[in-house]
Amino acid sequence: MLRHEAIASRKAAAPPLKRNTNVKLVEPPSCVCPSTVVFIGRNSRGQWVAQEQNGLFGGLFVSRAQAVKYALFENGRHPETIVELSRGIELDMGGSHVGSRQAA
Repeated sequence: MLRHEAIASRKAAAPPLKRNTNVKLVEPPSCVCPSTVVFIGRNSRGQWVAQEQNGLFGGLFVSRAQAVKYALFENGRHPETIVELSRGIELDMGGSHVGSRQAA
């Protein structure tokens, strides 16, 4: 048997590949920058807020654990860049700097 015939016979004997149709679609993180600071804290209604320092992403959560989980997902798993605030924080997606706000 010639070399090219042996390769051709191996290719013919290989079972067909099946496509995995059970793919879970996951939204990629909003920012992959590891220096992104995410503030978490409670708003005036008692809800947990997680928001990137420049307002690029954020959300409201029913628990601290969910806010931290979201922050970790969005900042590329960098817990050192998550800051929990003792004062209130309101979700503001207008792009203003969260860290530079004055307490009311």
